[in-house]
Amino acid sequence: MQQPNLIMLVPGMEGEELVYLQSVTSHLDPDQLQMFASLYNGKRKNSDTILIGCLIGFVALGGIQRFLLNQVGMGLLYLFTAGLCLIGTIVDTVNYKKLTFQYNQKMAQESLALIGVYR
Repeated sequence: MQQPNLIMLVPGMEGEELVYLQSVTSHLDPDQLQMFASLYNGKRKNSDTILIGCLIGFVALGGIQRFLLNQVGMGLLYLFTAGLCLIGTIVDTVNYKKLTFQYNQKMAQESLALIGVYR
């Protein structure tokens, strides 16, 4: 049986995320890879969604991007301080891809743990 293509299983990946996922899933058999992809797709965030959350912080509520990334404490801090006086929102807007990639790395590790493959 042919190995499923990771790009087809997880649509919308960017370069750095693809390289990371290929390295952590290289030892999985096709069934495990399929299970990993279905779990990971439900957990991962798209960097465009995080960018939109950052941009909303300039005109409405600060910290939406942090809530989307399951960083509730930072989200509350941004919410009550207007995005740390917009400085935190600006920094997050510049680093939105890095924030998304770090979150997606954690979700990949969590997905591997859920299917019983520890790395």
